[in-house]
Amino acid sequence: MWLPYALLSAFFAALTAIFAKIGIKGVDSDLATAIRTVVILLLAWGIAIARGATAGLPALTQRTWLFLVLSGLATGASWLCYFRALKLGPVSRVAPVDKLSVALALILAVAFLGESLSLRGALGAGLILAGTVVLAWS
Repeated sequence: MWLPYALLSAFFAALTAIFAKIGIKGVDSDLATAIRTVVILLLAWGIAIARGATAGLPALTQRTWLFLVLSGLATGASWLCYFRALKLGPVSRVAPVDKLSVALALILAVAFLGESLSLRGALGAGLILAGTVVLAWS
């Protein structure tokens, strides 16, 4: 059941790059990221409230809060860097480098989460790396 959501995520991420590149013209990249973040904040909280997910807030542990905050900081840093890169470079080169995060996530999942990486998974990560190099420096 995760695959349709992952495919939708990829589709929306692609739209993000296109819309951002168009919208960032003549705008400071940090300001553009701030505007985008407010939209996401309102959308995410709206969905959480509408679905009743906020009832789970009191049950969150300090560990959960810590790692969700760290994830938010990493996301913010990623978005700031991504928008700056889009401001300075073409989507056709920025987006592939950004998607290198897939291969990096595989490596980090093995190193820090103890997940296993099959030969096919390692090959896929290597192909992502190779594709990134080809697309970014073409």
